[in-house]
Amino acid sequence: TVGKAFLMKETCLYPLPEPQDLFQASQMKFEDFQKDLTKLKKDLRACNTEVEKVCKVSSEDHLQPFKDKMEEFLSQAKSDLEVQEMQLSDTHKLFLELTVFYQVKAKMGEKEVSPNTFFSVWHDFSSDFKDLWKKENKMILQERYQPVLYIFFQQPDVFKIRS
Repeated sequence: TVGKAFLMKETCLYPLPEPQDLFQASQMKFEDFQKDLTKLKKDLRACNTEVEKVCKVSSEDHLQPFKDKMEEFLSQAKSDLEVQEMQLSDTHKLFLELTVFYQVKAKMGEKEVSPNTFFSVWHDFSSDFKDLWKKENKMILQERYQPVLYIFFQQPDVFKIRS
């Protein structure tokens, strides 16, 4: 069986997204990401306010390098946050375009198609397809290696290493 396991080890890449990845995608909510970004923006404003307070009450001798470092940090944080907001907006638009392309309709009570509605269908399909795909690949491999296995088990001396 060592020879059989060795010969049957050929692997094929699964051509679709993994079912687990689709399940995780179905659990995301654009609203939650937007809420998180809004909270970050609020926290950033609060941080900026605190930095301004510290800078007002600090003497010039103790102001640097704190002020420069914090200005750099706040500027970078603001820029990063703007990028994240833009990426979320772009992703949401692309997702909605995708749902239109696949003609997926929102469920009752939803104003638009949710990732759960869209990706749950794909998760179910991918799970079923993966099961069938594995079985089919196993059969193909068995058919491909059947003649070799026959020789290996019927005529083991053919595979002996001669010195």
